[in-house]
Amino acid sequence: MNRRHFLFQSSLAGAALVSPGWLLAAKEEGVLAGKRIGIIGLDTSHSIAFTKWFNRENVEAETGGYKVVAAYPHGSLDIVSSTSRIAPNTEEMKKMGVVITSSIAELLDQVDVVCLETNDGRRHLEQALEVFKSGKTVFIDKPVTASLKDAISLYEAAEQFKVPVFSSSSLRYTANTKLVAKGDFGAVLGADTYSPATIEKTHPDLFWYGIHGVEMLYAVMGTGCRSVYRSYSTDTDLVIGEWADGRIGTFRGTRKGKADFGGTAFCEKANVQLGPFTGYVPLLEELVKFFQTGISPVSSKETIELVSFMEAADKSRKRRKKITLAAG
Repeated sequence: MNRRHFLFQSSLAGAALVSPGWLLAAKEEGVLAGKRIGIIGLDTSHSIAFTKWFNRENVEAETGGYKVVAAYPHGSLDIVSSTSRIAPNTEEMKKMGVVITSSIAELLDQVDVVCLETNDGRRHLEQALEVFKSGKTVFIDKPVTASLKDAISLYEAAEQFKVPVFSSSSLRYTANTKLVAKGDFGAVLGADTYSPATIEKTHPDLFWYGIHGVEMLYAVMGTGCRSVYRSYSTDTDLVIGEWADGRIGTFRGTRKGKADFGGTAFCEKANVQLGPFTGYVPLLEELVKFFQTGISPVSSKETIELVSFMEAADKSRKRRKKITLAAG
């Protein structure tokens, strides 16, 4: 971990990094034109962590000058582990000078780009549609939706309204994962990844947390998976994907023992260890580029196939057989 990443991670455990007075000063200087970020959903730690990174002082070279200026708190409606975070996170955002709005419509009047952070993927299509109608660029935190049907509808709507959309887990951007994806070790012949895979009853199993390891798998393997078989036990998942070109990619989801993220990519030139997770900075750096260019680093095709992979894994568990991926 380099010094910048270490300092950022250390700062998250300490006091807030931004004085409440920065917002008024920034508005008076007019430096926020086109750079105002709005956050939807304060039911996740991501909202706080992202705001702390963007709203540090004198870091325009890293953040592109983007600042979080407003937030709409809701958010999950019936997932207790998420809804319980809304009130304390709202108070923390206020201390950082962020305006709390009473609706998404009110938020959209005050911002230029949006981070949809609502923890509940079931709400993403509904909330994203409101953003799309405003024409504002939007990042949608994982999972993009809680079903393949919704994911397809979401990207179709984004195309209809000509709105740039980017969705990803931060695990896609661990250092070695990026190098493998760039081709630094030659063609990827196969990969095994792992991550915690705690289950939330409101979502298909892998959508809630297993998505982190699935994102790593897709980051190095790319699209083209044709079938999925899942072996399930109380403590462990093992999902085997067969790609159309004959490659095999696996994901191990853990619910017991040390919670960790990683894997191995089997490449032409080397077998490369993936992970570990070192924080959100690599994802946030990609987010800045996305806001600046309007070009998502992850295609809609890949995100939709990734969702199809997870949904097929859910069907495989229930039917106890190999499932062919649905076409996106």
